[in-house]
Amino acid sequence: MNEPISFESIAMERVWGGTSLARFGKKLPPGAPIGEVWEMVDREDAQSVVTSREFEGKTLNDLWRHQREEVFGSAYITHRSKRFPILVKLLDAADKLSVQVHPPTHKAQELGGEPKTEVWYFLDCTGDANIYAGLKKGITREVFQKLLETGGVETALHEIPVRAGESIFIPSGRLHAIGAGNVIIEIQQNSDTTYRVFDWNRTGLDGKARALHIAESLASIDFEDFEPVVKPSVDPLVADCEFFHVEKISLSTSRDLRPQSAFALAVSLDHPVTCGGRTLAPAEFFLIPACGSGMNVSPTAAETHLLVCTLPTKS
Repeated sequence: MNEPISFESIAMERVWGGTSLARFGKKLPPGAPIGEVWEMVDREDAQSVVTSREFEGKTLNDLWRHQREEVFGSAYITHRSKRFPILVKLLDAADKLSVQVHPPTHKAQELGGEPKTEVWYFLDCTGDANIYAGLKKGITREVFQKLLETGGVETALHEIPVRAGESIFIPSGRLHAIGAGNVIIEIQQNSDTTYRVFDWNRTGLDGKARALHIAESLASIDFEDFEPVVKPSVDPLVADCEFFHVEKISLSTSRDLRPQSAFALAVSLDHPVTCGGRTLAPAEFFLIPACGSGMNVSPTAAETHLLVCTLPTKS
């Protein structure tokens, strides 16, 4: 292999979505509020398909099952997951998302869902953009339930202003919501389980109130998770957990971004880069295969910034 692997993006309509992802080179269906573009996904109901020359037309699951050592590296030969273990998205929050939580590992099976830990990198933000993450200090389960009954849930949420370049880790169990005006790169466990506890009293795309999952949410929320902070834009470590490792790097010379015997998933945040004879635009994700040769990434501008995602080698 002598070029990076690219996948076809999958646009997802959401009631809170908009059209901002077109500014980042994404092809969007006309007239639809697109809230998510899935860049790498290996699920029964959604599959990334290769668009680059080698392996063209194959799915991400094909590569994970049949070309794992060649594409992803010998470090993952014994990985226990039958599917590629992370899901990568771009989010456009033209409106705020529901207040929600993802079930922690010790509760997910009991609740009939999948655990989900994720990280958000803020690619673009309006001047008044914010998020909600965790609870305000002093909010107990009892207080929270009372606020649910009286319609005052928002007063329990820890609100944080955010700026482009910052990031925040969202472990499963952390109550959260994305505010309007954010374009986010989200890297997460391969899960699609979300429990909504409050949806700002709005209706869905069908004009009906969206379903809430009060019992599941209350069982999942970490009621000792108070007032987390965002990571500043100068911090190169975006996330490091048992599911993924994400760094922001400043690239001034040609460099191999892969760990030893492993792949790397990369995306430029500001300027085009070249790799394996191809030019990759900002916000264009590309997978650098473990066995590829001549796969250094080179900047086209004096200082180019990239997010680089890898998987832990222990599984």
